[in-house]
This record gives sequence, structure tokens and C-alpha cells, in this order.
Amino acid sequence: SVGHREGMKHAIRISCTRRNLKVVRDFVSGFLLSFNLSELQVNQIVLAVDEVVANLIIHGNGEDESQFLDLRAEVSNHEFSIEIEDTSPTSYSPASYHEPDLQEYVRIGKKGGVGMMLVNRIMDRVEFTTVGAHNVCRLYKKLG
Repeated sequence: SVGHREGMKHAIRISCTRRNLKVVRDFVSGFLLSFNLSELQVNQIVLAVDEVVANLIIHGNGEDESQFLDLRAEVSNHEFSIEIEDTSPTSYSPASYHEPDLQEYVRIGKKGGVGMMLVNRIMDRVEFTTVGAHNVCRLYKKLG
């Protein structure tokens, strides 16, 4: 059965530096720990969230540490969801998003490398919405 934190929201705010990617990974894996999932499932979700956050930090916000991302994670009806909101006025949307070129890959290294393709394969749904100056990305995954 899904753990005792059903319905509770867990949130963190990070500044847009890739040094905070580890903070995000720890936040997501720590949150998921209470739902006794397989290590594989936890790792996949952590990887997907890490990828989206890396894209938002590096491409969406140009690693501007004065910009912030808000992350809110919850589980309800056996479905994990995480909302990643950025306050950057420059809109980052998948429509205008292009995969980084090879040099960018080399520069970022493996961390930013696997791309949204992988995220879409791991997660059940990926939604991007823009509300005013805010971009919100939501990722959903049924827990089984």
C-alpha cells in the first residue's frame, strides 16, 4: 500500500545553479522512500526530474542564481506528481526547445545529456504550461 504521506505536499525552492541538482535528487528520492517502491522505479523518477530541472536551470534560466525553481511533490491515488515552477520571464517551452547541439552536450557532460525523450519514456505524462511569467512543468507517474 502507498505510504503514510499520501496527499501531503512536499516542497523545496532552489536557486538556478547546477550545484542544486543533487539537492533535487535527494529531495525526490527522500520523498519517494516512504512509498516502498522498487529501487529501479525511484531511480527512474529521480533521473526524469533531474533531467527536467537541469534543462530549466541551464537552458531556461542560463544558470542565473538570482532565479529560483519551486518544486512540489505529492502522491495521491497511487500517482506521483511533481510540479516544477520557474519564475523566469524568458519562456522556456518545449515548442521552442531544441535539443542542445553536440558541443553543448560535451560542455554539459552526461548530466544534461539524456534529453526529454528519456523523460517522456519514464513518466506517464509530462505537461508544460505558462501562466503569466511563470512556466510550470508537471510530471506524473503511476506507482505500482
